[in-house]
Amino acid sequence: MNEQNTTTPHVEGPRWTIRRKFSTFKEANEFRFGLLTETDTLQVKVHLMGRIGEDYYAVKTRINPEIALNDEIRLKREEKKRRKARLNKKRRKK
Repeated sequence: MNEQNTTTPHVEGPRWTIRRKFSTFKEANEFRFGLLTETDTLQVKVHLMGRIGEDYYAVKTRINPEIALNDEIRLKREEKKRRKARLNKKRRKK
C-alpha cells in the first residue's frame, strides 16, 4: 500500500482584533459568551496578554474565515463582471 503525503499550504484568515481588556478571566469569559450569543458569524477567544506582573485578558474577535472567503470570492466575481461589461461596451462602440 502506497501512502501519499499531500500537504496543503497554510492560508491566513482574517486578523484578530482586540475588542476589550479585562483584569480577570471570569469577566473576559462573560463578555466572550455575550458576543457569542449575539452573532454566529464571529469567532471569539480570550487571550492572556501583557508583561509579567501586568497581565490582562484580552477578548479577541474575527469574522469566520469561511464567511470571509466566500465574501472575497463574491467580490472578485463582481469585479470581473464589471470589467467584462466595460470591455464589451468599448467593443460595441467600434
